[in-house]
Parts: sequence; structure tokens; C-alpha cells
Amino acid sequence: MKMKLSHIVSTIVCWFVTVSAQNAEFSLLQPQGLKFSLPDQSGISLVGLHYNINQPMNGLEHGQVGVDINTKTGNAWVHEKTNVAVKPGDTVYFWYLVVKNGIGSLVKDQTWTPPGSTGPITTSTKGPTATTKTEGPTQPPQTTSRPTSNPSNYPRLIFEDNFDTLNLDVWEHEITAGGGGNWEFQYYTNNRSNSYVRDGKLFIKPTFTVDTLNRGPDGLTQGSLDLWGSLPGDVCTGNGWWGCRRDGSPNNILNPIQSARLRSSRGFNFKYGKVEVRAKMPKGDWIWPAIWMLPLRNAYGKWPASGEIDIVEVRGNANYRNTNGHSKGIDNAGSTLHFGSDFWHNKFYKAHGDKMADQGTYADGFHIFELIWDENHISASIDGTRVMNVEPRQTMWEFGGLDKDNVDNPWVGGNKMAPFDQEFFFILNVAVGGTGGYFPDHYQSNPPKPWSDQSGTAARDFWNARGQWYPTWNPDKNNGEDAAMQVDYIKVWKLKP
Repeated sequence: MKMKLSHIVSTIVCWFVTVSAQNAEFSLLQPQGLKFSLPDQSGISLVGLHYNINQPMNGLEHGQVGVDINTKTGNAWVHEKTNVAVKPGDTVYFWYLVVKNGIGSLVKDQTWTPPGSTGPITTSTKGPTATTKTEGPTQPPQTTSRPTSNPSNYPRLIFEDNFDTLNLDVWEHEITAGGGGNWEFQYYTNNRSNSYVRDGKLFIKPTFTVDTLNRGPDGLTQGSLDLWGSLPGDVCTGNGWWGCRRDGSPNNILNPIQSARLRSSRGFNFKYGKVEVRAKMPKGDWIWPAIWMLPLRNAYGKWPASGEIDIVEVRGNANYRNTNGHSKGIDNAGSTLHFGSDFWHNKFYKAHGDKMADQGTYADGFHIFELIWDENHISASIDGTRVMNVEPRQTMWEFGGLDKDNVDNPWVGGNKMAPFDQEFFFILNVAVGGTGGYFPDHYQSNPPKPWSDQSGTAARDFWNARGQWYPTWNPDKNNGEDAAMQVDYIKVWKLKP
């Protein structure tokens, strides 16, 4: 996977290098626009530029515009933006990072005023700033409050939900016991115990099915879970994997967890843009939250031929490690693309990245999850750190190595990013467990995983071990909301006018 240098995590350590700030120049374009230029020096491989127009920068904030300049134009590193209007009397506030011979230097606190201003035409500096260690992008870490939407970088804000209410014209509740096809242990329903808004945040919280059925713990082994419904708000939305009706038995119990999954397919879908989500992840063993996207029309066929975009997924476990001892629990979040000709040729491992939390876990506070998607690439960032960048030289077919697999190409006729050249919609959900491999049997946990993915009684084994995992959900604290995913806002900007 090709990644931009300023976004390679834990590979570039940036020490002080002198860079002449006076060499960096802004100028006006005609009939409108702005141009930044830094003369090339031997060894420069990247310039990361961030700026505001008529708004001072708050330290190393991302700014209205933030861009990585990866290639030279002639003998300079150039950025041009034609869809901004800068006039005499305006001020451009900016900072930039130069990576030279694998070593980086920050140049901070810069200003520029265009010709014809009443003030001097100047580029001022307080000098290059030494950084003892930089393990990520030119973008800053997470913000602690809602930033103000500013579409100057992405010209048109086309969607914004701050969850002051639960807008059911946008968000449809999925009603199904089929989950996502991973034989998870929850079923999804439309119930305010599981999905609700409060204080400008959306909560998705898993609960016990028996609490709703009012049958007692043994009620899962008998009777049925009938989700067929009859009204627009309670009709089963997915019959796959016996999703509309389940019958309980001692070995095949009813889904023991009740949760929520919301989708925007009827209310909002889009192709290409910048997505920004501010969210707090749930903590608790075997909880599986996700903020992701699926194609509206399956233009190229069944999953994964038409693609899937996982903006963020985590595992709620506090103690969970792979065979190499690396944490894969609540302090680790990942972004992934699923694509391929069929189930057996899903090349997700070529388009995946994850990031350890800078401090604590992703359940300790709110974090920023970002997706940038256009006709040439898809990238994902967590708290300003680029974790995934998919930028095929030719097509996604070659990028995934599918041209060597002797399978039919379903993306003939699409552009280079096919299947990611169609409209997608959002999904917000909290799943629990499952046998699809997201919680591998060979990973290490404390206490151990109470079921096997090969077991025919996995849901029963999970439920019988609730004395081990349920206390980690902190059900007696904070209204049980430690186990809830909280979404502060979702915003989408159109990349081009």
C-alpha cells in the first residue's frame, strides 16, 4: 500500500533541520485563487501546508486548508487553489512542514498579505521549530470540542447532523436478527433503549434481549423472535441469515443481545467527498462498534464486488492481543476497504490500517475519524494521523492483485476507483461477538474468549459466560452508557464545486 510520507505512522522521526522560511512564497492567481511555492532543495520529499484566510491559526491546527504536496512542479513544491477569493486587505495565516532526507522541520506562525493591501507584503516567521518526535501527519491531534464547519477547503457542506434530534427522515433503523452475516449475537431493533439522542449526541447501546422479552434468562431457549412486523416503522428490513424470525432451542438460543443499526440509504447518500465524524467508542468485552458505508445500488454485484468502506471499527475489550502481543482492543482503531470479485477474493488486507490511541483508549473521550474520497484515491485518518491511503496507479483491480487471480473483473466500465465510484450511504451500529472471524479464536484475552468460531452453540456459550464479560460493560455506572457508542456529529463536504 502506497502511503504519503507525512502520514506514515511510527516510521519518520522528525528532528530539527534549518529551512529558510523566506523561501516560501504566496502569490495571487488570475482571475482568482492562491498559489504557494517553496523552491526545491536536494533531499526534500514532501511539504505539508496548512492555512487559514482571515482567521489566525491556533497552534498546529489543521486549518481551513490542509494539503500534502507530494511531487515537485518544475523546481518548486507548489500548491494552487483556484476556488478561493483573496483580496487586498486579507491575511493568510499558515504553517508548513518540510520532510528532507527523511527528517522533518516545522515552520510555524507565518502570515502573508496580498499585493495592494494597506499593510506590507510580507512573510513573517519566528523561525523553524524543533520537534523532539513526530510520529504522524502534519495534521494536529483530536479536537476536544466541536469545530466550526468551514467549507473553504471543501467548497460545499452537503450533509451535517449534530444529533440534536434523531432525524428519522435521514436515519432508518434496521430490524433484523441476521446482523451483518457474521452470526453476531445481537439483533437490531427500533427501540429508544438502544438508540437515542441526548445533549447533542447519538447513543447506540446494547442491552439484554431477555430484559425486553421479559421471560427470564431461560427465555432464550424457547419461543420465537418474530421481527416480520406490519407497520412502516417495525417491518423486518433483512431476511438474510434467518433475520426476520428465529426460534429458540437449548442449543440454538435466540440472539441474547438487543442493539441498533441505523442507515442513511433513504435519507442521504453521496459519491466523493470529505467525511468527518466525532465519536466515542464503547468499552466492554466482545462489543463491536462500527461507522461505515455500503453502496446504494450494488452496481457491480454482491458483496464485496460493489465495495465496503469502513471508516472506523474497534473491539471493546480492554485486554485483547494478537499472537505477536500487539493490542487489538479498545486502544486500537482501524479503517478498511473491502473489495474483490467475490467472497473468496476479498482484498481488504491490502487496504487496511489501524492506530493506537495517543492516550488511553478510544472509549475515554471523543475522537475524530476522517475519510477523504475522490476519483483517484481513498484515505482515512484518525485524530489527524493518516492510517490508510489507497491510491491505485491504474485500477483497483490491479491494486488488489486480482488481475493475477484468474477471476472475472466485475468493474469493467467503471473508473480507476471502481467499485468505489458509486454512491454510498452511512451505517452506524453496535454489534456483539460473532463467528465471522473479527474476534479470532487464537487471539489472547483476559478472561478468555468463551466461544469458538467453529462451535455450533457459540451464542449459547457466549451467553452462559455473561458473568465474565458483562461486568466489563459497567452496567451499573453511567446508565450503562460506557457500553454505548456515542456520535457527536457527522459532516460531509463535496470535494469539488
